[in-house]
Amino acid sequence: MKVILDCNIIVTSLSSRSKYFLIFSSLFEEKFQLLISSEIMLEYEEIVQKKFGERVAKDFIITLSTLENVKFVEPSFRWNLIYDDPDDNKYTDCYLAGSADFLVTEDKHFGVLAQTNFPAINVVKITEFLDLLKR
Repeated sequence: MKVILDCNIIVTSLSSRSKYFLIFSSLFEEKFQLLISSEIMLEYEEIVQKKFGERVAKDFIITLSTLENVKFVEPSFRWNLIYDDPDDNKYTDCYLAGSADFLVTEDKHFGVLAQTNFPAINVVKITEFLDLLKR
């Protein structure tokens, strides 16, 4: 299963004390393939650094760069599907370029995708993704 994780999902699942840590640990267990672009990687690093500090952010980025089930995808087309927060488009663009199965987010700006028939993007909430991982 190929997945895009919005930055809010990364931050929520990074701590071993989080009830969502299963997402992060499942990444290490190769239960899914994480698709990321350079833009997404930069946002991950920036936000993880703000929340957990520079050392954790660097370790996290190095780890992502070495995992075999993390695939770098560089979109060649900008769909501009999200108008309320254009910065979120990097996730939809990566989803489409990498032919992902799920885009996991809790961000309300992605709600507009439910009314978009083409291109179809399968957006799921964190609890739905946890259910998929538990199966």
